[in-house]
Amino acid sequence: MGSATNTGDHMKKTAFCLPVLLLAAFAAQAQDVPGCPQLPAGTDLIWEHRNTGGSDFCRALRPDGTEAFGVYIAKDSPFEPQRSNREEEGLVDGREVRWYRAELVTKPDIEARETLLELDDGRVAHIWLQARSGDQLRRALNLTGQLHFGRDRQVAGQ
Repeated sequence: MGSATNTGDHMKKTAFCLPVLLLAAFAAQAQDVPGCPQLPAGTDLIWEHRNTGGSDFCRALRPDGTEAFGVYIAKDSPFEPQRSNREEEGLVDGREVRWYRAELVTKPDIEARETLLELDDGRVAHIWLQARSGDQLRRALNLTGQLHFGRDRQVAGQ
């Protein structure tokens, strides 16, 4: 009788854990998009990805569908940093970057930043973000700092 009770308890634990494990696997899969950097663990963001030949366009979307930040990976970037727009220093994937203020004419109340990151495969990642407040800006800078651009993450143009 004791083993039947133990078997029942084990089955209950398995039945309880299975949905949790499936949800975790789905969340990990949703963040794993070839061509885009790896999102930080535990985030509720998902990638929207477009590949255009030798480049990748990735938008990190919040659950409500708004953009948290974006990344454009290509051989060259149309973004040319202006010294007069220098703002924060930071890290992305463990590498030092300089964030530059972007002016959004149609959204003067939005804080916008962008930076460039040279990747190991010779391409460049142009990263941008927009925030409605200083707190949201800090959170976005923190999230982009945790992106991982491993060689295995970069697909287009290779």
